[in-house]
Amino acid sequence: MKPSTFLFLAASATAGALPAAALAQTSTTTTVITLEQIDPNALAGGYRASKFIGATVVNGDGEAVGTVDDLIIGPAGNVPFAVLSVGGFLGLGDTLVVVPASSFERKGDQLLLRGATKDNLKRLPPFTYSQ
Repeated sequence: MKPSTFLFLAASATAGALPAAALAQTSTTTTVITLEQIDPNALAGGYRASKFIGATVVNGDGEAVGTVDDLIIGPAGNVPFAVLSVGGFLGLGDTLVVVPASSFERKGDQLLLRGATKDNLKRLPPFTYSQ
C-alpha cells in the first residue's frame, strides 16, 4: 500500500469517527427563567436612560457644568454611576469623570448637581472607557 493511500484511509477513518464522538458528548440542560411581574404605572415616573444620557448638568446657580456621556451599569444591574463630559467644545478637549448617579436631582430636562463647578469636576480622577 502506498504511503499516500494509507494516509488518506487513516484520515477518512478518523473523520468518520469525529461526528459520532461529538454526538456522544451532547448533553441536554434546561434553563428556567423566572419573570417578575412589574406594574407599568409604577415605572411611569422613572427617568429613561435615553433622557439621562446627553442631558445637561447644572449646578445650584443654574450654570451648565457638563453633560451626561454615559451610564455605568453595575454587576447587579443597578446604575450606580454616571460618566460626565466636562469642559471642551463638541467633545474636543473635554474631560470624562464619574459621579454617583444618586447625586443628581431632576430639574426639567436638566440634571441638578448641587455644589458642582467645572473646576471641581475637572479635578476628579479622569475616566477612560475600557476597550
